[in-house]
Parts: sequence; C-alpha cells; structure tokens
Amino acid sequence: MIPDCNDSDVTPEMQVLSINIFGEPASKANSRRVVRYGGMSRLIKSKKALSYSDVFLQQCPTLPTLMDGDLEVTLHIYYASRRPDLDESLILDLMQGRIYLNDRQVKVRHAYWHLDPDNPRSLITIRQIPEIAPKKKPRVSRAKGEETA
Repeated sequence: MIPDCNDSDVTPEMQVLSINIFGEPASKANSRRVVRYGGMSRLIKSKKALSYSDVFLQQCPTLPTLMDGDLEVTLHIYYASRRPDLDESLILDLMQGRIYLNDRQVKVRHAYWHLDPDNPRSLITIRQIPEIAPKKKPRVSRAKGEETA
C-alpha cells in the first residue's frame, strides 16, 4: 500500500536529502535476463527490475541542483519476504541524474536489511561529506609560473 503523500525532506544548506520509496527493490546482481535481438544475445534488466525502476522513478524527486562532491548514503531496505539478498546497487543507479550526477560520488554506504511483508520500502538518506580524495591540483610550470594540466 502506497501512502497518499511522501514525507521526504530536503535541507539544501546542509546537503542532506531523505526520501522514502515504496515497493520492493530488485537485486541488480540477479536482475538480468538474456534476450535475442537481431541475431545477437543481449543482457537486459529483468521484468522485476524494470518494474521497480518505473515505481522508483515515479516517486524519486529530481533535484533542481544535483548534489555534488563526495556523498554518504544510508539505506534501510524493507523486503516483503526473507528471500531477497540485500542489494542497494539498483537504487544507487536510479538516483543518478535525479539526486546526484554519478553514483561514483558515493564514497560511504550503509545498507540495512529489514523485513516488512505488508509495506516493502526503502528509506534513503543522502548526505554530502568532506572530500575523501581531493582532486589533483594543477601543476605549476617552474619556468613560466603557469598552470599545466
């Protein structure tokens, strides 16, 4: 059952976002199927992964300004049964271009498996953190005093 409202919250000055996504996520590791297309075999997302992607994208906001820098993501994933493996990778992929530019920005991740047969969902918190691996500083040419790549 999906509630009438999503009580997600954005705090731009703190670079923190909390969202609740209702529905049971598919495991990315187990969400591929082989299909024949034009005489070639291809791997595509399973029906469950495609269905969850649609459900996720309907509920996930697109921020007007994507979060930047290094990020920490905490996920509490509530599954409908004990069967699924804990796998947050599809969720991280689906937030690309909506919450942050690329999931490579996620430098710290906490994922927790929970059971709730009546209300499978994902509670997600994304937080900007201090830069873990600072970008390279431009080199300065000693002869000219100019920056080089």
